Amino acid sequence: MRARIIKDRNELIALVKKLKLEGKKIVFTNGCFDIIHAGHVDYLNKAKSAGDILLVALNTDASVRRIKGKNRPIIKEEERAFVMSNLRCVDYVTFFDEDTPLEIISDIIPSVLVKGADWSAENIVGKDVVDSNGGEIKRIEFITEQSTSKIIKKIIETYKKTNE
Repeated sequence: MRARIIKDRNELIALVKKLKLEGKKIVFTNGCFDIIHAGHVDYLNKAKSAGDILLVALNTDASVRRIKGKNRPIIKEEERAFVMSNLRCVDYVTFFDEDTPLEIISDIIPSVLVKGADWSAENIVGKDVVDSNGGEIKRIEFITEQSTSKIIKKIIETYKKTNE
């Protein structure tokens, strides 16, 4: 059985310091990860391959609502964290309530900051922090055009068609 891997920010900061002293390469990514799909899993597996420890910071429900609108997230943060924490490639999960992950990136200063290739390098939040501390930025190409928004749209369209 895996140890408890969902950590609050203070636990994570202390843990990362310890892992860095052990010489571990810390990889960080973040997102809403609302309805987990194959694209998410591929992305996270590729992120994990960039280092030793993969940390995933999830937007809180309040943060998701501010960014994506009042009808999101579909899945509550505790459930999103549970699913995320049970993916083999994910070592630790935490939350952030801010609209961007800059504060948590500044707190942990990962070795590698991972985002999807849909983000231009200059627009990746935390890039300057990671660069100035000798880390690297990795942009990952998506294998599918899948997204939570597209899944929601398909569900709504299918529901409408079956109820006409």
